Amino acid sequence: MEKETFRKRLLAGETLVGTLITLPSPEMAEMFSRLGFDWLFVDAEHSAMGPGHIQAILQAADSRCPCLVRVPSHEDAWIKKVLDMGPAGIIFPLVSSGAEAKRLLSLCRYPPRGRRSVGMARAHGFGTTFVDTMAHADARTAVVFQVETQEGVENAGDIAAAGADALFVGPYDLSASLNKTGQVEDPEVLASINAVLATARKHGIPAGIFGADAHALKAHRDHGFTLLAMGTDCLFASASALHNLSVLRTP
Repeated sequence: MEKETFRKRLLAGETLVGTLITLPSPEMAEMFSRLGFDWLFVDAEHSAMGPGHIQAILQAADSRCPCLVRVPSHEDAWIKKVLDMGPAGIIFPLVSSGAEAKRLLSLCRYPPRGRRSVGMARAHGFGTTFVDTMAHADARTAVVFQVETQEGVENAGDIAAAGADALFVGPYDLSASLNKTGQVEDPEVLASINAVLATARKHGIPAGIFGADAHALKAHRDHGFTLLAMGTDCLFASASALHNLSVLRTP
């Protein structure tokens, strides 16, 4: 799936299953890009990745699998660097107000729709596709806001109205915000998760969520979440290793 079609599929409400790439390893990203995932969630927030790692991962996944990059902060410099690397989209963590969402969105859209800085990098074919990129970047780049605080849940309507392509729930940070760290199936946490889903539906945009495995995501998928992030590269590798180790050591 080419990156320019990812935003169309997202906005059409297709169920899109991805996984988190947390290791600064192009080989890991290349391997997962070949497995049939609809997208890869490149996590620069909770990892050791720097800009060079991110670009190498995008190059490794290439056109086989679209990548959305979660930036580690809301700083302008990070946003322009990541967008100029040419991902299919960008994910902003910890968005808690409509005003912040509007500011972030403006940094992702070129004038006159926004104030994205104009550069010439991988996103522009290193200059060879500059004109095409400038004409179509806004339509091809998905902007996803993570709602993962109590304040964010309360302001989810304003965040959605700011122009979000999707709202994405971070259940673990959300549970911590509610003083129930890690209790992602607690009734109060689930109520907040479902409140975000209801808000997204009201505004006609998709909602996404992370789950540690398929079991954790099935109920959310059945309730209407469509942008799904299942597990991480580390979790999958560890689970496979532990399973095989257990089998081999069983008499």
